[in-house]
Amino acid sequence: MKLLEDRILRDGKIGEGNVLKVDNFLNHCIDVGFLDELGKEFYRLFKDSGINKILTIEASGIGIACLTARHFGCPVVFAKKTKTNNIYADVYKGRVESYTHGTSYEIVVSKEFLLPGDRVLIIDDFLAKGSALMGLLGLIKDAGAEAVGAGIVIEKAYQPGGETVRKTGLRVESLARIKSMSRETGIVFCD
Repeated sequence: MKLLEDRILRDGKIGEGNVLKVDNFLNHCIDVGFLDELGKEFYRLFKDSGINKILTIEASGIGIACLTARHFGCPVVFAKKTKTNNIYADVYKGRVESYTHGTSYEIVVSKEFLLPGDRVLIIDDFLAKGSALMGLLGLIKDAGAEAVGAGIVIEKAYQPGGETVRKTGLRVESLARIKSMSRETGIVFCD
């Protein structure tokens, strides 16, 4: 998606550890109008899939998931990274390793929000190693729901996550796919 690639080139920054920082428009300070355009594109890609729920992981995926859900007219469910007092014992659990933070954590979703027969679109801001998507796929499977696809804002195509997830048979649509990235060479997108 040229609109997104142009914005990444203009406002993105490559940080320590080859981390792409897009927090000035995507996942810390959110450009709502811009994310709405991304949500519209996810709707265009998946509109015929019968989606009735969108699933993401807190916190960075929530903004784009909400703006995508607006176009589908369905609710957003987000997996929490920590179990809180207001989530009861009846939850689906998964394990995720964070590339950005270098940690592993448990994700939980209340069983009342992810139901058998739901047709679920996963939305997330980044796809690098695929751990978050695999964790969410596990929750969907445990619920007896169906994962109909994953909409990713930015995929680091030089890392194994996209291939790992696609091997499961899940349809993955990434709006920007980065072929390579470094402070020296900048950002190169896939054709």
